[in-house]
Amino acid sequence: MADEPLLDSAPSRKPGGIAGTEDHAVRSQIESLVREQPYAVLCTQGGGQPYGSLVALAVTADLSAAVFATPMTTRKYRLLCECEHVALVIDSRARSIENMMQIEAVTATGRARQLAAGAEFEREAGWLVDRHPQLAMFVRSPTTALFHVDIFRYFHVTRFQEVRQWTPSPG
Repeated sequence: MADEPLLDSAPSRKPGGIAGTEDHAVRSQIESLVREQPYAVLCTQGGGQPYGSLVALAVTADLSAAVFATPMTTRKYRLLCECEHVALVIDSRARSIENMMQIEAVTATGRARQLAAGAEFEREAGWLVDRHPQLAMFVRSPTTALFHVDIFRYFHVTRFQEVRQWTPSPG
């Protein structure tokens, strides 16, 4: 299920990305950045306004999904309940302060859904706490919601203008 048109909408394009070596290189760069950076900016929308919120996240091994937690008393939670379309922006600016042309970023677009108590909640809460042990009590609080994001596409930007996209294969 696509969330928006592809940059390269050629009918031969398959999930999993571009083609061959370039596909593998883009995936590797995205994975490296996602594994290195523990936080992302969650982009939501509501009432005709965009919003950005910082979240601690964990991403699945195949890069097809992410998980994060948020208090239920926040605008972020309300907006997530109103509109499932989200983007997660992850960048390397902290490691490239001296040279902005070395900064890279990925925007992962997808759909968010709140996880109910049960096996899926426990599994994904475990992923998040494994990545962010300091959040263990927060994640387990009855006033915290856990959200799963199905990631449909990544846009990888380097040198502030070179954009490549990669589509994870459905897990």
